[in-house]
Amino acid sequence: MKKLQYKKDIHASAEKVYNTMLGMDDIKTYEQWTSEFNPTSTYEGSWEKGAKIYFVGTDENGKRGGMVSEIAENIPFQFVSIRHYGVLDGENEITKGAEIEKWAGALENYTFREHNGVTTVTVESDTTEDYLDYFNTAWPKALSKLKELSEK
Repeated sequence: MKKLQYKKDIHASAEKVYNTMLGMDDIKTYEQWTSEFNPTSTYEGSWEKGAKIYFVGTDENGKRGGMVSEIAENIPFQFVSIRHYGVLDGENEITKGAEIEKWAGALENYTFREHNGVTTVTVESDTTEDYLDYFNTAWPKALSKLKELSEK
């Protein structure tokens, strides 16, 4: 596993950035910035600590898929930690097997630090070698989209 880190300074309060990022006021804000990963990206579930959450989208054939995850921590406007432990294949959760074991337990952490009206969002994400290029392209675009949405 590799740990990736991305940062973005956003001219908005930590509360606004957090709410926009997680889609707390309107799920569409989450869907807009995560469209850089998948145009149909959304989530199903809750951001509460301990809650199960699905990060889902559809592929080019219209098949539903995504990640099965748990909110490991959620300190509003400060820190969110997501632990990924399976995949969604249609309506089926797959949490065991060789492919899952390569990355099960991977964390995706968001830190929000506000100073003088600017919030620095830091994303730290565990990933496998296979996804390095994809994330190094998609995350910067997604964070730029989050900045644009949060500064409106």
